[in-house]
Amino acid sequence: QVQLVESGGGLVQSGGSLRLSCTASGFSFSSYGMSWYRQAPGKERELVALITTVGGSTNYAESVKGRFTISRDNAKNTVYLQMNSLKPEDTAVYYCNARHILYSHRQYWGQGTQVTVSS
Repeated sequence: QVQLVESGGGLVQSGGSLRLSCTASGFSFSSYGMSWYRQAPGKERELVALITTVGGSTNYAESVKGRFTISRDNAKNTVYLQMNSLKPEDTAVYYCNARHILYSHRQYWGQGTQVTVSS
């Protein structure tokens, strides 16, 4: 059974930090590019950061560049999102996504974790 389980969300003050984790099971983690998305109330889901299968390449939304860092540990089947200098506009539900390196239709989503940044 495929599962992506996110953790690490919560309430933090502006300027603070959080580290999100997403642990995968039920599929070959190292064959999947991993991403974090977020969705704020009333807004569409947007890509925040992505990392390739072996972590050799990353990409970030302009709004989080220099503040967020995505990383992965293939031995632990886990992807992380370190979020620093958080702003109220970072408030959203954050979702983990896995997409196969060759077969893009093979993708999975986590259930989401709430991040709330107070001003």
